[in-house]
Amino acid sequence: MKILIRLIFSLLIFWVATVSKSKAQASVQATANAEVIEALTTTETAQLNFGRFSPETQGGKIILTPDGVRTVQGTVVLGGGTHNSASFYITGQYEATFSITLPSGPAVLTNTQNNKTMEVTDWSSYPAPGIGVGKLVGGAMTVRVGAVLNVGDFNANPVGLYAGIYAITFAYN
Repeated sequence: MKILIRLIFSLLIFWVATVSKSKAQASVQATANAEVIEALTTTETAQLNFGRFSPETQGGKIILTPDGVRTVQGTVVLGGGTHNSASFYITGQYEATFSITLPSGPAVLTNTQNNKTMEVTDWSSYPAPGIGVGKLVGGAMTVRVGAVLNVGDFNANPVGLYAGIYAITFAYN
C-alpha cells in the first residue's frame, strides 16, 4: 500500500509539474500595421516684400508682420508700391499636424547693381513657429511669415533692388 501511495503521489507531482509548465507560457499570432501618407508639400503663394522706402540719413528698420502690417523705426520713410508678408500653402494628410521652423539667423538681401547688402532678421509666422503648431484642416493650411529688414543709411544702402533667399522648414510631427 505504501508503494501504491508513493506511486500515486509521484504521478500527481509529475502531472502538476507538467500542467504548470504548459500554463506558464502562451503563444499568440499578432497583427502589425503601417500606413504611408502623402508627402507634405509647400508652395510659396506670396513673396516676402518690404516694399519701397528711403533710408534717409540714418536708416533703421522696416517691421513686416505675418498679417502684412508694415511699420518703421529710425529715419526710414515708406514709399508707395506693394508690400506683403510671405505666404505658403501647405498640403498633406487630412487633419495632420506639422511643425514650422523659421530661419535661425539672418537672410542677406544684396543690391543687384552694386552688391551692397541688408539683413532680414526677427522672423515671425502665423501660426507661430514650433512643434505641432499647424493643422492641415481638410488637408491644407496657409502659413504667413513676416520679418524685420535692417536698413543702413544712403551710403550703406543706395538706390536699387535688393534680393535674397531664406529657408523655412515645414515637417510632419
